[in-house]
Amino acid sequence: MSKKQIIIIIIGAAIIAGGVFYFTSGKNIFKSKSGKQIEVKESGYQEGTPANQGNVSPISGLACDNWNRRPLAVMQPADVTARPAAGFSEADMVIEMPCITASITRLMGVYVCNTPSEVGSMRSSRHDYIALAKGLDAIFAHWGGSHYAIDLLNQGIIDNLNCNNDGGKSAGQCCFRKEGMDRGVDSGYARPAELFQCAKDFGYRLENKFAGYPHQTEATLEERGKGGSLRVAFAGPFAAEYEYDRESNTYKRIWGNVEDTDRNNGQRIAPKNIAVIIARSEQIEGQYNNVQVGDPWYDDTDSGEAYYYFNGQEYKGTWKKDKSKADSKLFFYNESGQEIKFVPGQLWVEILEPGQTLKWTPAL
Repeated sequence: MSKKQIIIIIIGAAIIAGGVFYFTSGKNIFKSKSGKQIEVKESGYQEGTPANQGNVSPISGLACDNWNRRPLAVMQPADVTARPAAGFSEADMVIEMPCITASITRLMGVYVCNTPSEVGSMRSSRHDYIALAKGLDAIFAHWGGSHYAIDLLNQGIIDNLNCNNDGGKSAGQCCFRKEGMDRGVDSGYARPAELFQCAKDFGYRLENKFAGYPHQTEATLEERGKGGSLRVAFAGPFAAEYEYDRESNTYKRIWGNVEDTDRNNGQRIAPKNIAVIIARSEQIEGQYNNVQVGDPWYDDTDSGEAYYYFNGQEYKGTWKKDKSKADSKLFFYNESGQEIKFVPGQLWVEILEPGQTLKWTPAL
């Protein structure tokens, strides 16, 4: 065998070994925005001490039969043509943030206690939502995704159900097209019961390991604020407003100057808690942006200012999501650095860019 042939064999062996390493032990190593390689670690925090006592949802703090079921995180649109959305009245949590800087928003409904008849419309994934869903120990359901998101999903970063069959775990059989929608892109829907069945068929763990968010006893009527309104000024028709209702201790949502309701049941969207975190957004390629919410792939920062609304009051604080750990939960802190204790009930998380208006007007 010639020296040249030996060199070729050695090079070929090195390439094969590198490929094996990448698709096995090296699959959790990625390049950051700067090109620097980073290792994605997992903290294992989900198996820590539960934040609540009893058989309650780790997210909402409400007692329910499905309290120990793994969260289902579903990508859903904010497009005016897709409103009203289906499922949000039954979500334990909803996360809303810009999917184009200073422009269109997108939402992720997170379901533990309830199983809505339908969720939709559904939308494609962005990489920021993957990190947030991972931090909730959720099964991630989406209809396709950006190439940034699909690259991560193809690496098995999170247990996922892809209705579009173009990356991650193909799950088109779990979803359907709804008739009567004005735009085809708005017609993608799913039934959560069928999504959970698909997750079971795929061999995904169905038991929840998320430690959760701490809760406090709800304030009495006399202890609550007398009223007030909150404006979260996303661009144009994506701006959201909330009117605090003292009697129900909820924040009734108004979206694009229209009362926000659930397509499934006509119920008014009215979370018990609102968390507004401030995070910078920037376009990284054409229509795709990156929001600095502590993902381990593209973010430089993983903390910032935060404002919290429950019991008719405004509270200032900070947020944190450790970008060195893929499964770090999104932490909410008060001004003393202690975790916020929410009121049992739905939590709506608004991720607002610096410079966009946030205004709380308490009742006189």
